[in-house]
Amino acid sequence: MAVPPVGRSAVGRIRTAIGALAVALVATGAVAVPADTAEAAGSRSGKVVYLTFDDGPSPAYTPRILSILQRYGVHATFFELGENVAAHPSVTAQVARQGHSVQNHSWSHPDLRRLSGGSFGTQVGSTDRAIRRQTGRTPTCLRPPYGAVNSTVRSRAAALGKQVVLWSVDPADWSRPGTAAIRSRVLGNVRPGSVVLLHDGGGDRSQTAAALPGILSTLKARGYGFATLC
Repeated sequence: MAVPPVGRSAVGRIRTAIGALAVALVATGAVAVPADTAEAAGSRSGKVVYLTFDDGPSPAYTPRILSILQRYGVHATFFELGENVAAHPSVTAQVARQGHSVQNHSWSHPDLRRLSGGSFGTQVGSTDRAIRRQTGRTPTCLRPPYGAVNSTVRSRAAALGKQVVLWSVDPADWSRPGTAAIRSRVLGNVRPGSVVLLHDGGGDRSQTAAALPGILSTLKARGYGFATLC
């Protein structure tokens, strides 16, 4: 059976309904994104995207990504591993010096759900201290490795003064699907308030770095601005 074409007014109504549904899902907690994202999606009039980078710092790729961000005048949030901060302290200092936010991604990337309370505290506390030595600031946000979170992780994080921060757009750049795939997955899924998960450490991140200029230039052309999460 032939389906009649959808007019522009109908398309607009559909987009509005989808946007309202997305805000409702965030508000009810059905979508696991941070409170800052809910605020951006629901109550801010501007179009804001939050770029985040995990698993650094990396002496090979973090400076390259920093250079690209600086070229476009964009600030991002870096969720760093304590063991990498200890190994490459000057890179973490550079991230902070250029105005980016440096936050906690644990010490050695374990599944935090599987840890005892003492081990959880060590993973987070040791990373806090390593980051504070290089930035002068204690992280206020925690991104659990793998996005592995439950009520125990949330309550332990809160007891340490941490907000648990996840994401809403994941191009799976860690799997190295190709520069074009990373770029198209981000651009095809970003909405106002989106939190984009990218990686500057944990392996070869050359594809992520190569995709970044196209992502930034296109989003800017679409009228988006950028902000840090924490």
